[in-house]
Amino acid sequence: MGGFLSKPRILLATTNQHKIKEFREILADSDIPCELVSPLDVNIQAQVEETGSTFAENAILKALAYAEAAGMPALADDSGLEIDALNGEPGVYSARWAGEHTPYEERFRILFARLDGVPAAERSARYRCVIAIAEPAPRGLYDVVDGTMEGQIAFAPAGSNGFGYDPIFYVPQYGRTAAEITAEEKHRLSHRGIAGRAAASSLARLFAV
Repeated sequence: MGGFLSKPRILLATTNQHKIKEFREILADSDIPCELVSPLDVNIQAQVEETGSTFAENAILKALAYAEAAGMPALADDSGLEIDALNGEPGVYSARWAGEHTPYEERFRILFARLDGVPAAERSARYRCVIAIAEPAPRGLYDVVDGTMEGQIAFAPAGSNGFGYDPIFYVPQYGRTAAEITAEEKHRLSHRGIAGRAAASSLARLFAV
């Protein structure tokens, strides 16, 4: 007698627990036809050097590497903060800007110093996220989607939710920083929320039966 068929699995190609949590929250209501697993869940390790010059290039590198290492489809994102007054910095280097192990409080201090005297109207910025979905060889890259969240750099950090640059990223729609709003509010507008919902549509096609 046959049993219930389990869902196919897709690997979240990151060891960042904040990202894993956000992806699971964002995709929880999407009714995706697959189970999300982390590298820890399947005991997979993959060292990927982010040598790309764009978010898309890095996301693709990670998705392909993890798909090969795990022998299953993988979903990877690369994301960061772009500040217009700083010519797009920190951009693709957001996670390691000012030093990979530099605390975010220190990064905020450096950014505020560089933006000293810049008025609110000129402190426009955005979060950008690119998601790549890949399968093991020979199929390779399946899809690439993206999302952006427009905002401004605040004059002081505020809030304890979120992670990364969220305490200094002011969201005009809510009148608060990304670290002051709830996860539900953030996912509704965020770069990762927008890209994640687009990725859910891609996964529905990938795992269609």
